[in-house]
Amino acid sequence: MGTSPSTTSQQELVRFLEDRFACAQACSECARACALRASAVDPGGDGRPELVRRKGILCAEVCDATCRLLSEQNDQDEGAVRVQLEWCRSVCLETAQVLDGFPGAEQTARSCRACARACTDFMSTLT
Repeated sequence: MGTSPSTTSQQELVRFLEDRFACAQACSECARACALRASAVDPGGDGRPELVRRKGILCAEVCDATCRLLSEQNDQDEGAVRVQLEWCRSVCLETAQVLDGFPGAEQTARSCRACARACTDFMSTLT
């Protein structure tokens, strides 16, 4: 007695969809946090606020695009999805590094890292 192939396939599909949803949700939360952070930054000074603003805008746009891609129901090329996820993961990690040590940006940095982890987790479900 073991798990039948259809049950295993069903469980894999459920995990895939759960991970996909979790990733899309993390991307959406990160996009919102980065957009808010970017709009709250006062440019000027030593250039760091401008870098935070630019990174925040880029991260919000990449996360938003990733969320939209993951929310589509049509057949998608797995390679293209993987590239988008890797890009999102990379941008989120870079943004988190820029946000580290910036006053008041700790929660946004955590959102970026959570999104990067969700992208990594979801990529592991792709074959």
